[in-house]
Amino acid sequence: MRTLITGGAGFIGSHLSERFLAEGHSVVCVDNFITGRPENIRHLVDNPKFRVIVHDISKPLFVDGLIDNVLHFASPASPVDYQKSPIQTLKVGSLGSHVALGIAKAHGARYLTASTSEVYGDPEIHPQTEDYWGHVNPVGERSMYDESKRFAEAMTMAYHREHGVRTHIVRIFNTYGERMRLDDGRVLPNFVGQALRGESLTVYGEGQQTRSFCYVSDLVDGIFRLLHSDYHMPVNIGNPSELTILEFAKEILKHTGSKSQIVYKPLPSDDPKQRRPDISLARKLLGWEPKVSREEGLKQTIEHFRKKVG
Repeated sequence: MRTLITGGAGFIGSHLSERFLAEGHSVVCVDNFITGRPENIRHLVDNPKFRVIVHDISKPLFVDGLIDNVLHFASPASPVDYQKSPIQTLKVGSLGSHVALGIAKAHGARYLTASTSEVYGDPEIHPQTEDYWGHVNPVGERSMYDESKRFAEAMTMAYHREHGVRTHIVRIFNTYGERMRLDDGRVLPNFVGQALRGESLTVYGEGQQTRSFCYVSDLVDGIFRLLHSDYHMPVNIGNPSELTILEFAKEILKHTGSKSQIVYKPLPSDDPKQRRPDISLARKLLGWEPKVSREEGLKQTIEHFRKKVG
């Protein structure tokens, strides 16, 4: 099997590259390294089954040889990154999806696109199920990411319905683990970096907004199972264990042993008040549910960040 992964040098993409190599696949990693990092795949580049193409998938790409699977994971994924590159984010979700789907169609390959819990916006139902259409601000400060992913889902379904491409859509909830960047801008690297440096932890609002955190190996396992299913509609993959941001900040202080204080700042615009996946479909369809506890996952992730800080 030969699998093409766009964004294959990113946080999640590099873990996917590892998993598919471990499963015996040849992997073609396509990345322009806007947010991906060479060090994420440095341990893979000497593998004869691993090939890197430095390319912006928003532009046409010809890949020679057979391709069995195409996974589209190229996109900035943190508010810091996509607000810094809003047009590129919209292009990779629209033009990039078109290019990646065209490759899958040309090769008769399976296709899986990385969507996100952000398509639910600031949800009015809780937990979020796949049949919920969302409560999204299409012109807000986060809209470039939300709308990019919503368009990518629509394009994916259009290729499935019109061209018969075997497509899959994963809606990813908050994920963490090794290879996240300290300057990523998401809550976990922010908190851990601040705690390890002895800085105050920044909590927005009163910290009562909720999140659910899934360890990256669990996510990758869910994605692998979804790709090999015959299901074409969106599937939530995430950990339904929910906690408030304030509770999470206190957990980080406990696990790092930090004496840092917690400071409060105004809540950013369009920040979702609650986020927790309903994973009933993933359980039934894929026999999947997360296995790594937050305590275990945080221990490994914090050790990864200690090396970056120290």
